[in-house]
Parts: sequence; structure tokens; C-alpha cells
Amino acid sequence: MDKNQATGLILFAAVILVYSFFFASAPEVPEPREVVTAQESQEKPKSDTSSQVLSVPDSLVDAQRMSSFGELASLTLGEEKEILLENELLKITISTKGGQIKEVTLKEYKSWKGDPVVLADSVHTQLNFSLDTRLGAKELDSFYFTPTLSSEEVDGVTQQVLTLQSGNDAGQILLKYSLAAGSYEVHKTIEIERFQGMITGKEVKINWEDQIKSQEKDLAESRRKTQINYYLADGSYDYLSASDDPEEAEVSGSVKWIGFSQRFFTSGIIADSLFQAVKVSQSTPEDSALVRTMKASLLVPILEGKAGLTFYFGPDQYKTLKSITPGFEENVDMGYFFVSWVNKYFVVHLFEFLEKYFNSYGIIIILIVFIIKLALSPLTYKSYIGMAKMRVIKPEIDELKEKYGDDATKMQQEQMKLFSQLGVSPLSGCLPLLLQMPFLFAMFFFFPNSIELRQESFLWADDLSTYDEFIKLPFSIPFYGAHVSLFTLLMTVSQLLYTHFNNQLTAATGPMKSLGYIMPVMFMFVLNSFPAGLSFYYFVGNIFTFGQQALIKLFVDDAKIRQKVEENKIKNVDKKKSKFQQRLEDAMKMAEAKKKK
Repeated sequence: MDKNQATGLILFAAVILVYSFFFASAPEVPEPREVVTAQESQEKPKSDTSSQVLSVPDSLVDAQRMSSFGELASLTLGEEKEILLENELLKITISTKGGQIKEVTLKEYKSWKGDPVVLADSVHTQLNFSLDTRLGAKELDSFYFTPTLSSEEVDGVTQQVLTLQSGNDAGQILLKYSLAAGSYEVHKTIEIERFQGMITGKEVKINWEDQIKSQEKDLAESRRKTQINYYLADGSYDYLSASDDPEEAEVSGSVKWIGFSQRFFTSGIIADSLFQAVKVSQSTPEDSALVRTMKASLLVPILEGKAGLTFYFGPDQYKTLKSITPGFEENVDMGYFFVSWVNKYFVVHLFEFLEKYFNSYGIIIILIVFIIKLALSPLTYKSYIGMAKMRVIKPEIDELKEKYGDDATKMQQEQMKLFSQLGVSPLSGCLPLLLQMPFLFAMFFFFPNSIELRQESFLWADDLSTYDEFIKLPFSIPFYGAHVSLFTLLMTVSQLLYTHFNNQLTAATGPMKSLGYIMPVMFMFVLNSFPAGLSFYYFVGNIFTFGQQALIKLFVDDAKIRQKVEENKIKNVDKKKSKFQQRLEDAMKMAEAKKKK
């Protein structure tokens, strides 16, 4: 280092020292946060937010701020306050520091412990917005905003509107939140005026992380039902599977919305246009107070100086979600495609109709069983008649077994010939039952995901949306649990009685007969920790089915069925084999020939 360099370095250090001692501002001491309600804000005189520009003396903007933020440096000075934006459903706390949502509380719901349902808070939720500038990416959380809370009428609906402003002579940033009465949707607009050459990006980047708190009694079921859902611009829906292993996905293509969906509630973000560069991930924490950790990063395009999006914080009610935006109802799991139509087009509407007239959800479940069983009664009748025909021809089938018992191929051929002559189809009893299966399996998805049953009691069950703990065991039984669900026990007993009754009506023998007794016991282990509403539905369904078949038996005469079979036997004595029957016999003969070779 030469003499001139050393002299310059000393002078530069002296200038910095003098400036720091005489001119630099003292360290900021954070003041207690002030929460401003809608009423308090409206009582204060309102200023013209459209033309107001905050001006901060250059002496208060230190060199470090200027080097980091440039023309945005003055925006980093201010005082943090918290503003309440609320309606009869939501209470949202928004900070003037960054204009970020700090807390979201659902007013109508409680956790299983009786605490308010908080879907977002400053401890477990991070929702950061950032802009690209010529000095790098800058988070809005670095800036302070001046709030103005007002109320306005839009299409006859009252809206609370929070406008947050931050700026200087170079430009300004406006944030606007609006919440309509009776809505779970919060619309947010980001508007950037001027700051030419400073703000260089054409989009707002959002990083969203949420540690989902446990709101329900059954943590395992909550984790099984909590996942990230998203809807693409092409109209397709996708999700991260609800496994315990960390999962992530980089979505190819534009995305319309993303939902952090837990069992009964969803926190969602919906684009005014489309989200770009979406990445999502989720993992299961070890903390039993938390259900999952979810993350999403995305870009919101800035169009003509504005970027808009909508938040949804609310319950997973199918019809409510369906009204939000296309595909948003997918946050409620209605089952696989071959059963979901039952829930979407029938059960949801039936449930909503019955809610208007009955307050007890146990009674509603009984009525749903009655209506579905009544609608399916023609199929039940056909199934019974089919089983009765198989029962009356059992002697003929037994003769064939004695004659061809050692030759399975010949036995099948002769059985088909016998069925054709007697006008009996072995599928006549099974096909009607098969057509009823979508309704049976649809309930397996509807009741565990129905928020209407949440914290609703019936008989000894305190909450129909979770298992009824009739007896708490001092130990845990593998695959069963540490409790006894009485509704599940009643369902199992009723299914065993129905199986016994059904075996008297059919020709079932051997393994098939034994399987009818094994399956209910297996389901007892599976359903012991499932919602009480589901077990109660299956129990009532078994009772109704038992009654239906007992009633049908009173009006069905086996002697008349036998007489009809004998008439068919005479009528079809010279009946030619159908092409299908002939091809089936040829296929069996070829298989037998290959087996012998």
C-alpha cells in the first residue's frame, strides 16, 4: 500500500467515525404493537390515500439502508401496528409491517379442546411476498405501511376494505385487502406505482410455509386426511399424497389455486390470473401438536402494475368450496371416481335437505339409510329372487358335484348346461348387489370427511366425526387400538347375524360360507378407529337390509319358484347353446387339453 492509498483510507475511516458519532440515528426500540379495530379506524379522520405519499427526511435514512434498498430505503422506517379485518365468520389480523396476514381465526368453530380454530398465526405460519429490484430480491416484510380501514357496498354486499400504503417521491406500493360479509374469501391486490428502474421484476414471489396445528382428537386420522392440493390451468387436479415420508413436486405448467387442506379446514390461495413456477412440499413433524408441515413457492404475474390473488380460510364444506372457484371442491375427498358421483350428486344434496328439518345428525343418518335402501329396494328384491332360484336348484347342483366332482372342467360345463335349461343365472343374485356397491363405498368417504358431523353428539358418542370411546383400555391391541367403539361392535354383531340369515337363503358352502363370518370381524378391527357416524350408518343399514329380506321372504314362495324352474326345464329341453356359451365351452376344452398334455 503506497502513501496516497494509506492517506485516503485514513480520511475515509475518519469521515465514517465522525458521521456515526454526530449524525447516525439511534438504534430503533420496538414499541408495543397497537391493534386497531375496524370501528377505531373508521372513527379516525380519513386522508386521501390515492394521492398521499410518505416523505421521510434524508437524514433519517442511513447509508446502510440506502446501499441495501436504494429508493426504497425510506419505506423501511416506521412503526408496526396490527389491524383487525373481520366479518361474522373470520377475524384476520394484518400487520402494517409488510402488510402481511399475522393471524386468521374462524369464529364459528372450536378445536376438540375447546380453543378457537386458528388457521394461521405468526408462530406456525410464514407468508412472505418479495419483489425483484436492481439491488436484489426485497421482501415486503421489510417495509412499513400506513393503514386506512373503510367499508363499502359492492353489489349490495358490505365489504371491509383495508388499504395499506408505503412510498416516497420516487413511487409507492399499495396493498389492498377486502373481506365481504358472510365470506371466507379475502382478496388481496398489490399495486406498484412508479419506482421505474428500481423494481425490475414482472412478478411477485410468494413463499408460504404452514405448520398445521392439530384441531381434532384423532391425530392419526388428521394426518391421513391432510395434504396439499392444486389445480392446473388445463382443468386437471393433482395433489401430494398424504404419506408420512417427505414429498415434494415441481409443477409443470400454470396453476390456478393451491390448497393446504387438513381434515375439516382448508387454507387456500387462488390466482386472479395464474400462478407460475409452483413448487410444493410437505412432511410430517415429530411434534404431536402438529399435523403436517406444508410449503409452497410461486410467482404471481404483475399485469399493468397490479398483482391480485384471493385467500380462502374456511371449512371443507363441499357446496361452499364448489362456489369459490372451479375445482376447489376437490379439497374435500369424496372418494374414487366410481363412487364419488354418489356423494357429489346425491348424498350431499340429500344431507343438506335433511339438515333443514332435523337437528339430530343421528336421526339424519337413519333417514339417509332409509331413503337409500328404499331407492335400491328393486335391486334388493331381484338379488333375493336370484339367490332363491339358486337355493331351489341346489339338489341338481349337488348331483352334478357327486357325478363330476373330480373333473372341474366337466363340472363347469354341466353346470352351465343346467343353468341354461332351468332358466337360472348365477349372476342374478350377485349383479344387483354389485350395483349397490357404489352407495356402500361412497359412505366410506363421505362420513369421515363430513364437517357437518364434527363435534355433533348422538347417544353415547360425543363426536360423530371421530370414534366413540365407549371403553378406554389400559393397553393397546395391535390393529385395534386402546379403546372399544360400541357402534363398531353393534355393526359387527348385526353383520354376523345378517350373514347367518343370508346363508339360510343361499346355496353358499365351503370357504365362501366361512368368509361371510370372517369379513365382519376383520372390519371390526379396521373401523374401530373410524368415525362413529360411519359405523352407525353401517349398523343401521344392516338392520334395514335384514328387515327388507325378512319382509320379502313373507311374499316369496319357494314352491312357486320351483314350479317356474320346472316349467323352464321342459321349455328349454331342446334349447340350442348360445354362441357365448359355445365359445366358453370350447375355451374350457382347450384349457383342459393343454393341461393333459
